[in-house]
Amino acid sequence: MMKNIFKSTIFMLCALSLFTACSDDRDSNPTLTEPTSFVLNEPAAKNVKIDLANSTTLSLTCSQPNYGFPAVTRYEVYVSPNADMTDSAKLSTTYTTPKLDLDAAEVASDLTTLLLNQGKTEADFPMDLPVYFQVRAYMVNTMGNELAGTSIKSNIVSYNDVHLLFSLPPVTTPDNLYLVGNFCAWDWKKGVTMTPVYDHPNVFWHMVYIDEKGVKFNSAQSWDGNEVGFAGITVDPSGDLAGEIKDSGDGNIASSNPGWYLMIVYTSVEGRDVKYNVVFNKPVVNLIGAAVGGWDEGAAGSEFTVPSAADGDFVSPALPALAGNDTDGCVRMYCKIPGNDWWHSEFIVGIDGNKISYRAMGGDQDRVGCSAGQHVYLNFSTDTGKIE
Repeated sequence: MMKNIFKSTIFMLCALSLFTACSDDRDSNPTLTEPTSFVLNEPAAKNVKIDLANSTTLSLTCSQPNYGFPAVTRYEVYVSPNADMTDSAKLSTTYTTPKLDLDAAEVASDLTTLLLNQGKTEADFPMDLPVYFQVRAYMVNTMGNELAGTSIKSNIVSYNDVHLLFSLPPVTTPDNLYLVGNFCAWDWKKGVTMTPVYDHPNVFWHMVYIDEKGVKFNSAQSWDGNEVGFAGITVDPSGDLAGEIKDSGDGNIASSNPGWYLMIVYTSVEGRDVKYNVVFNKPVVNLIGAAVGGWDEGAAGSEFTVPSAADGDFVSPALPALAGNDTDGCVRMYCKIPGNDWWHSEFIVGIDGNKISYRAMGGDQDRVGCSAGQHVYLNFSTDTGKIE
């Protein structure tokens, strides 16, 4: 009997101890308070002249929002030329302490962009102006994600005398252009690289098959949002086939008469924008030199036949026997770019496997010969070719 009473007493004491521990845990758990104020301190140097071009950082400090307990807090900083923070930009750096050292170069870049969006031009710079800041704070969990209901914005503070130079890099024409379209199933890896015209790095060309679904081009081989379609170009009326080019209906550069085009893209910069003036000419490829017995451009008997399909070959007239190591006695060919000599847009096959090798901005290419009666075959959709 005493043994059972002893067991019962031990059980009751354990249960009471467990209950007390649970009660204590509940009492010690912090309670989240939704903050109602968040103070961003006025900068000590708010009335001191700040030259962003000669500054490394701008300093701000703030108090942590009152969440009811010390909490892991993240701070985002917004900058604006407007006192009410309209047209503001969020700086890329976030902070985990209430001491905020802002990158002066990023502040200058974001301000320049905001002012350009408001109608300023590069000629309006440099300028002196007040610059305004606001901070958003929020708690994060152990995964670094924002916790709902913890976000709060601070008051707005300013630096009142900021000297701002035009702080954006110059806009330049692209170094490369790539074509994608229905001819390659819209796969950038299967698309083609446009070729710069010799001594004209702002002019690109390629032979391309354009149908009712069309093509696009980009300075990167990817769908990165910078693809250029029909709305992004000016169709030059001087092109032989300009009247056939249209919008596909979903933004692509399409044709009302599907077929091959010599597409020439002239790039230029206006303000902060790159402009594309595009010539669409007939798909003419010519031999020149020993292959046709002379150096006259567009000579009779020098023109390739044009395929009807996107995967077809352009085929040259029959070739005479030519020695590849002879400077003038080799196979040479080109597509004519208006206003340029033929060699500004020449190319060859047979010096790099079955690839079409474009001269582009380079010097003379290696020489390739042939046997009498052979033809040159060119597939511009895959940039491959052969002589046989």
